[in-house]
Amino acid sequence: MKEKYINLFTDFGFKKAFGEEASKEHLISFLNTLLPEHHQIHELQFCNNEYQGATALDRKAIFDLNCVSATGEYFIVELQKAKQNFFKDRSVFYATFPIQQQAQRGDWDFRLSAVYTIGILDFVFDDEDSAQRDEVIHRVQLKNQHHQVFYDKLTFIYLTLPNFRKTEDQLDTLQDKWFFLFRHLHELDEIPPRLREKVFLSLFEKASIARFQPEERQAYESSLKYYRDLKNVIDTAREEGREEGREEGREEGREEGQRALLHRLITLKYGVLPEDIVLKLAQADTEQLRRWSERILTADTLAQLFADQ
Repeated sequence: MKEKYINLFTDFGFKKAFGEEASKEHLISFLNTLLPEHHQIHELQFCNNEYQGATALDRKAIFDLNCVSATGEYFIVELQKAKQNFFKDRSVFYATFPIQQQAQRGDWDFRLSAVYTIGILDFVFDDEDSAQRDEVIHRVQLKNQHHQVFYDKLTFIYLTLPNFRKTEDQLDTLQDKWFFLFRHLHELDEIPPRLREKVFLSLFEKASIARFQPEERQAYESSLKYYRDLKNVIDTAREEGREEGREEGREEGREEGQRALLHRLITLKYGVLPEDIVLKLAQADTEQLRRWSERILTADTLAQLFADQ
């Protein structure tokens, strides 16, 4: 392995840097660059999120955090390393868990604490207009027809990190530095001068592959291979879908891109596909493609994947 430091977009790297008790310092520093002033994190506690996620991979990439502000206000942050397949649906679905977990037995007035869902994306939105396409931070809330916030206790913050293009010399804010590390930590050979702060020195120490035990190194290598294979398949399929869209129209092209993506994912996992499966994919509608895409991470066999057909 050539890299000196872990890739934060891998499930292993993400959990190593942000999902352990010893990583709280990094987590608080990063999240406070995204949260409003009245919800700056003073104390943080990990929740048990084993109830979440259709797969073990999802559970590794989603952290529910009980947070307390400096003024004593309680709120929840859900940190997700978003996956490309139906990431908006997935993000909204998992955001319902920290809301439902606030339910109390007996008489309860339904008053909820604020919930922030923060999605870390290593891809960009395909459906944004040109004015928004290059933005790094996307804040989403429920609004009415007059564009007024209807409910201010649920906020989605999506970070499209490929849009962050600042160089080392342009890192002026703490937020800039965190975004830079997400994009480039695994490419660095030494610690840049602008990142020689206590919180980052701690992160570099935890992210050093040379410090890993043999089992940690093996787990990271497996996680890195999975990330690279999946990203290569998805990126290729997305480009094919865009090409189809240019030739056949936007909506039809998007469906064909989804079909091509699923075909590649299934082939990657199960090998060469029999003719009847290829035919199923060719004839499937959008809803069928969606169901199969969601199920592919949990299905051990082709029979399980297509069990409802």
